[in-house]
Amino acid sequence: MKLPTLCPWYFSALVVGALLTAGCAKESDQATPESITSAEDLGAAEEGGADLLNLLNASAPNDVATASGTEAEAGDLLRVAGNCFSRTYNPDTRTLTLDFGPTNCAGPNGRLRQGKIVAVFSQQLRQVGSTITVSLLDYYVNDRQHTGTRLYTNLGQGSCFVEVQDASIITPEGTHNWASQRTYTRTAGFGTRTLRDDTYSVTGSATGTNRKGVSYTATIEQPLIKSFAEGCARHFISGTVSITNSKEKSLLLNYDPAGTQACDNIATVTINGRTRTITLH
Repeated sequence: MKLPTLCPWYFSALVVGALLTAGCAKESDQATPESITSAEDLGAAEEGGADLLNLLNASAPNDVATASGTEAEAGDLLRVAGNCFSRTYNPDTRTLTLDFGPTNCAGPNGRLRQGKIVAVFSQQLRQVGSTITVSLLDYYVNDRQHTGTRLYTNLGQGSCFVEVQDASIITPEGTHNWASQRTYTRTAGFGTRTLRDDTYSVTGSATGTNRKGVSYTATIEQPLIKSFAEGCARHFISGTVSITNSKEKSLLLNYDPAGTQACDNIATVTINGRTRTITLH
């Protein structure tokens, strides 16, 4: 189901595979461990954000003024989160709570969650300028604690702005801290329920400190273009992302090295002035 209210958060994690693949180039072209760690940490943050918004898309109230049910189809939340959690919505405070309990709750995709996701809605979801503020309370995914505040602003026409503040993922190897801002702009697919005619342009940046204590900046230099046409949905069809660490030169990922916006899995990674063609997975 195409929701008229929230952005297509489920594709924001697709950067992950490309960044990690970039770290698998032959040794002479590889980035240093600090660069790979930054790419891994940024990828995990993107994946966590996509998972969080999948849950919100599936559980958001149909009408923020009542407890009348979800915007999405009834079975969507079970398909995303499984059946070992509770969903409550208080229309008086416009607060949605997903409670996965104090022990691991296994979802259909094998992801283990515990703790609470709390979302506060400012007004009706379809209204331009409406926001969702999301807090995480003792929230863990696969035994990694996730913290921080997310603010989602409806820009209208299926577009939105996403701001992540004071976020972290706490792991046994260290803590990744970051903040980010992204704008998702729908450029095609207006007025239909199918996803297959949708196209989005994604811009924004992130700053953080990886698990090893090295700071980084990640910037979408050329807008990432996502088409949901048949055969295109798995990867971005164009755009570039750079990751720069405080200790070294940049890693640049290019989704469209041929300049044709082809629906393929070919990209390039430029590290320390050397460019290598990679296959995205």
